[in-house]
Amino acid sequence: MKKKKWVLLKILFIFLPVFVFMFSIGIGRYTITPYEVVLSIIQAITKNDMGISLEIFTVVIEIRMQRVFLGAVVGAALAASGTAFQSLFRNPLVSGGILGVSSGAGFGAALSIVLYNSVFMTPVFAFSFGILAVVLSYFAGKIENTSPVITMVLGGTIIQSVFSALVSLLKYVADPNTELPAITFWLMGSLASTKSSDFLLSCIPMVVGILGLLGFRYRLNVLSMGDKEAKTLGINVVTNKLAVIVFATLATAGAVCVSGVVGWVGLIIPHVARIFVGNDNRYLLPASLSFGACFMMICDVICRTLTAGEIPLGIVTALVGGPFFIYLLKKTKGRNW
Repeated sequence: MKKKKWVLLKILFIFLPVFVFMFSIGIGRYTITPYEVVLSIIQAITKNDMGISLEIFTVVIEIRMQRVFLGAVVGAALAASGTAFQSLFRNPLVSGGILGVSSGAGFGAALSIVLYNSVFMTPVFAFSFGILAVVLSYFAGKIENTSPVITMVLGGTIIQSVFSALVSLLKYVADPNTELPAITFWLMGSLASTKSSDFLLSCIPMVVGILGLLGFRYRLNVLSMGDKEAKTLGINVVTNKLAVIVFATLATAGAVCVSGVVGWVGLIIPHVARIFVGNDNRYLLPASLSFGACFMMICDVICRTLTAGEIPLGIVTALVGGPFFIYLLKKTKGRNW
């Protein structure tokens, strides 16, 4: 890619999420102008009175900003892990949940709701079982100290099926008046019930995962060529694969434990980014981070403004992502894959 073009795209990728962030904070039942949003943020940072009413300041700083920022980080994390796995497995139809992290997290959340029904324990269980699912998938697909792509995908498919069955079992035994609705709503995804403690704890694995994947984006180009080619170029295939899987899993598990199971972000956003920058992961990962953050913030705005009640996030991402994926397929004719 030409240096001048990349500089222009880099500016776009930096400022586009900032613009969508300001736009998203202002949209809701109580409409706030971008100017008032900026003044509220300045007032919160500097502690100086900027002439903003208490109602606007409360809505911006204490209600919307945390939720919108969390949506941006979750979208970026899911998009980055999807991009990494598509390159690692050389498959355009995989996402961050290919190794079972989403189904494992879903089981962990359901188990927590049945056993404790605790707001604090649910994200902890979801994160822990999401990590466990990926570990089981990795060892299920490991053959004689190697990890072929096809066996890892098969291992992930098996573990996903097992945890999905366990989730169904928990739904069957859950209290239909309290526990079952809570499990169902969590599995559909939402950013509405996130607490400050959940936000801070979940951001740590997401940020670590994102930074780790950015650091490995050069080696992802080599790994996407195949194991034999990577070994020829001096890359330790097993170690680097494991590192990418660990960072992508941290990003996805951190996202899922606070947002619930949200599909399509890790699948469709990498393809959107490829239209702008191509398949080179040096440019593709930063582009996916930017577009993923924007996509999730826009979907969250739709969730909380389209109807009187709040629509689950997973429903909106599927309704938006599905038709758009078909459009991309027809437009590109598979050339970017």
